[in-house]
This record gives sequence, structure tokens and C-alpha cells, in this order.
Amino acid sequence: MPHYLWQRKDWTCFRWDAEALLPVLGRCRIRQGRLLGIIASLGMAQAREAQAELIVEEAVTTSAIEGEALSPLSVRSSVARRLGLPTAGLPNDRSADGLVSVLLDAAGHADDPLTVQRLHSWHAALFPTGYSGLHKIRVGRWRGESPMRIVSGPVGRERVHYEAPPASAVAGEMKHFVSWWNRDRKGSDGIIRAAVAHLRFVIVHPYEDGNGRIARVLTDMAIAGDDLQPFRYYSLSSQIMKERIDYYAALEKCSTGSGDITPWLSWFLGCFSRAIESSEGKVAVVLDKARFWQRHAHTSLSERQRKVMNRLIDSGRKGFEGGLTTRKYVALTNASRATAFREIEQLLQFGMLIRRPGGGRSASYTVKWDDSTA
Repeated sequence: MPHYLWQRKDWTCFRWDAEALLPVLGRCRIRQGRLLGIIASLGMAQAREAQAELIVEEAVTTSAIEGEALSPLSVRSSVARRLGLPTAGLPNDRSADGLVSVLLDAAGHADDPLTVQRLHSWHAALFPTGYSGLHKIRVGRWRGESPMRIVSGPVGRERVHYEAPPASAVAGEMKHFVSWWNRDRKGSDGIIRAAVAHLRFVIVHPYEDGNGRIARVLTDMAIAGDDLQPFRYYSLSSQIMKERIDYYAALEKCSTGSGDITPWLSWFLGCFSRAIESSEGKVAVVLDKARFWQRHAHTSLSERQRKVMNRLIDSGRKGFEGGLTTRKYVALTNASRATAFREIEQLLQFGMLIRRPGGGRSASYTVKWDDSTA
């Protein structure tokens, strides 16, 4: 009996229980439509800002899942350059540039045909130095002859969680994958197609490294083609990072067996729904920020005051833990305590801050939102 799914002759003829998946797929569609409605209410500048924030989150977390730490500031710099946003003082990083370019290419050109060359160019962009950490890898080429295994445990007592098809089978498998992708683009539900593509790609594991990242890029590409939006306003990778134990368990469970991938699809759809729900909160912060600065468009502020207000607004309705205090103002701006006290008083007079209840002699403050009362 075949142990791994790819060892079956008909392994790509997946099956699933459509009736069991219908309720969660319906929730995905409802949340997807609600989020797109919120996005439609944003102005162009606010939509770009929301897009930038979520691309940064997507890039940082899709790398973190694989154990690679990208600097959020470097990613923000790369995103800002491509979206025409301010970049003053932001650092550059080749790895961040490569990943951001891949994410934008996949979502922004979702209807372009997928080719082996396009996949190879994505892979090369992820590893601009030709190294993964300290190890030189085959960049922009299928993996070599060494067996591709996912293992855990100490040396001598390793547990093999998965072994991918042999290197000799990769080119043929990926030819079939690309052909299926281009043929099936309009033939199935976009979210289901994204989940199937993710699973198929991870099972083949065609590269020496970066397979998870490219699988998630393909997921983005499939969903972009489905919702007809050139940019993502939610980060599936961020949600996968939160649920990565369940993510790997669902993949492992369906990489063996008979080809019934209902458990994987059920988990994927739930994760997708939760990613959109999380994004609604992030987009709400952008809306709050836009409304706040529209209301105070003619208020004259120092650079210190503007910096502090942006930091407060970016932290959302909950604000700083314990609120803004004179000490925190000093830490954020390097102003003297007297200057901090005076500038906070001005922000109170401008109606931008309100005093938080309680606190005694240790006064603290928070943003006065449109619906706040003094």
C-alpha cells in the first residue's frame, strides 16, 4: 500500500465532502464581501496605506513561518517604494525587496499564465545571494538528487514526518501542476482552488528551500484571481503563523491516505475566514486614522506631536497599555519633561487627546476619536 499520497497513480484526483465544507465556505464569502465593502469606502490614499500595512505583515510572517526574520522596516521600505509612499529614513534589504516583488507580481498579475520560468524567477528573488542562511542552494532550479525529508527529533532518533517525490519526478510533476493551474483558473471555486494548489505544491516540494513561501504566494495569486482585487487586504500567512501547529498537522494528515482532502480544506477555509476577520480590525485602524487627520487637517503641530499622535492612532482604539503619559512622551520624542508636559496640554486643548479616568497624580491620556466624549 502506498504510504504517501504522491505514490498513488491517481494522487492528484483529490476528493472532498462538498456538503460538509459548504457552511464554512459560505462564512468565507460573507466575510470576504464585507471586507471588500469596507475597502471600497476608503479613499485612494487610505487604501494604499492599508494595502502597505498588510503586505508588510504578509512578508514578515510568511518568512517567520520558515524561521527567517525579516526586518519590518526593511520590508516597509520596499513596499513604500513600489506603492509610491514616503521612504525617508527606511533601510534597504535585498531579501525583503525580492519577497515583496514576488507578492506584488502574484497578486497584481493573477490572470497571467503560470509558467515554470515564472516560478523559478520567484524562487531566485527569494534567495538573491544564492544562499539560504549559511547554505548554498540551487536557486531558480528544481532541487537536486538528495532526498527531501521533513524530520524532527535528535540525531539517531529522528522522526520522518514526510518524504517528497524523488528529484527525478519533480520536473514532470511541476509540468502537470502548471498545466492544471492554467486550465483550472476559471473552472472551480477560487478559495478551494487556492487550497488545492497549496497542498499540491507542498506535496511535490520542488525546491531545496522556499517551498512554503511560494505555496503561500500561489495561494494569494489564486485568491486574487477569484475576488478580482489586484492587492490583498488580509494576510493569510499571518493567520497561518498563529495557527502553524494546526497548519503542519493538517498538511501532514493529507499528505498520506487515500486522497480525501476534506480535513485540509476544512482547516484552510477556517483559517482563511479568521484571516479576513483579523484584517477587518486592521482596516478599521486605517479608517480611524484617516477620519482623525481629516478632522484635524488645519491643526498646527510640532513633528514630536504628530509622531506621538500617529503612534497612538496606529495602536488602535485600545491605545497604549496604561495610556500615554509624560514619561512615554519623553521616551518617544527625546523631549524634556517640561516640553512633553506642555505639548500634551496643547493636544488636550486641540481636542486630540482626552484624559483617561482615574490615575490619581499619574495622569494618562488617550486619543479622542470622532465618537469620543470629553
